[in-house]
Amino acid sequence: MALPKQKQDATDTMLTALGAVPASGWSAAPRKAALDRLVQMGLPQGRDEYWKFTRPTALIQADPVPAPAFEAAEAPIFGEVDRVKLVFVDGVFDAEASDDPAMAGVKIDRLAEVAEADIHWAQGLYGQLETNGQDPVVRPLAALNTAYATDGVLIHVTGKAEKPVSLIYRHVSDTSDAILHNCVKLEEGAELTLLENGPAAARFNKVLEVDVADNATFHHVRAQGRDHDRHAATHIFARLGQESTFKSFTFTANGKLTRNECVIELTGDDAVAHVAGACVGDGDFHHDDTVFVTHDAVNCESRQVFKKVLRNGATGVFQGKILVKEGAQKTDGYQISQSLLLDGDSQFLAKPELEIYADDVACSHGSTSGAIDEEGLFYLRSRGVPEGKATDLLTIAFLAEAVQEIDDQGLADEIVERISAWLDRRRD
Repeated sequence: MALPKQKQDATDTMLTALGAVPASGWSAAPRKAALDRLVQMGLPQGRDEYWKFTRPTALIQADPVPAPAFEAAEAPIFGEVDRVKLVFVDGVFDAEASDDPAMAGVKIDRLAEVAEADIHWAQGLYGQLETNGQDPVVRPLAALNTAYATDGVLIHVTGKAEKPVSLIYRHVSDTSDAILHNCVKLEEGAELTLLENGPAAARFNKVLEVDVADNATFHHVRAQGRDHDRHAATHIFARLGQESTFKSFTFTANGKLTRNECVIELTGDDAVAHVAGACVGDGDFHHDDTVFVTHDAVNCESRQVFKKVLRNGATGVFQGKILVKEGAQKTDGYQISQSLLLDGDSQFLAKPELEIYADDVACSHGSTSGAIDEEGLFYLRSRGVPEGKATDLLTIAFLAEAVQEIDDQGLADEIVERISAWLDRRRD
C-alpha cells in the first residue's frame, strides 16, 4: 500500500540527504533490510498513533535545527566512578579523550572499524532486536538508525566486567547530526554496567540493542542533558533469557525534544526487567517516554517507573504498554507514570496500556498528575524551611521512587545531586 504523500515526501527527502547505505561487509545485509523496512513504513508523522503527543518534525527533516552547545560549570557526571571512558564528539569517536577499551575486561569494537569486515560476532545481533521491536508498533527512526549508523560500540561480555563501560557523548557543533548504534551481548552468567551521558549533538539518533543470556545481568544508567536546544530520539531494544536481569534508568534535564523508546522482550522464565526514568523540564521542553514490554515466558517480573517534574509550560509524555502473551503465567507487571506540575502552564499526557492473554497474572498500571503537596509544603514551612527550598525537597521526594530503581547507591546519590543542582539553579 502506498504511503500518504506527506509521509512519502518526508521519507524521500531524508533518504536523499543521507545517500546510499554501506554495501559491503557483514553489516550490509541488516542495513539493507532496515532501509527496506523504512521505505515501507515511512518516517513518522503527527497523525501516527504513537506520535500524536509528540511532533516529529525536527527529528525527520533533512537538516537538524541548529543547537548551540552549552558550557556547563559543574563537573561531568559519573566523574568519580572508576570506569572505562569511550568518548564521542558530535558522533565521532575521540580516541585521545578515551580510555583503552581493554581495561573493561570485555571485548569492545567500534562499528566504524569493523562494519565492513567479512564476519563479526555482532552480525547476529545488529539490527535483529530492532527488527523484532517493529511489531506490533513500527519504529521508523530506529530502522533509519540501523541503516545509516556511522559508529557505535559493539560489546561482547563473557564474564563479569572489571569496570563499568562509560559512553560519553559531547556536543560541539551547532549543526551536528549524530547517528550511533550500540550492541551489547551478554553470554550466560555475564554481568556489565553501562553508563551513558552527554547531549551528543544538535540532533541525536541512537539505538542500543542488548541481548541478555540466561543468568546474565545488565545495569544501565543514563544521563541526558544539559544542552537545551538539542533534539534526540533514542531507542533501547532488549531480549532477556532465563533468570536474567535487565535494569535501565534515565535522567533527563533540559532539551527541546527528547523521545526515549524502550522495547523489552522477556523470553526466558524467571527473568526480571526494570525500566525507569526521572526528568526535570522548564519552559520550551518536551519529553516523551514510550515503553513496550512483552512477557513471553513464565514467572517473569517487569517494572516501569517514570516520574516527570514540569514547569513554565513544559510538556511530558508517557506511553507504556505491558503485553502478556498466552502461556506467560505468573507474570508480575507493574507500571506507574506520574508528573508533578509546578505551575498551571505545564502538561502531562499519558497513555498506559495492558494487553493480557494469560489468566494467572498480577498486572497493574497507574498514572497521575498533580501539583506540589500543600500539606507537606505547610509542614516544612512551619519548621522554618523557606518556600523555595521546601518545594525542592518535596520535588526530590517525588522523584525518589524512580531513582531508587538504580541498584548502585553511589550512582543513585549522584543523580539526586544533579536533580538538586538543577532545582537550585531554577530557584536562584
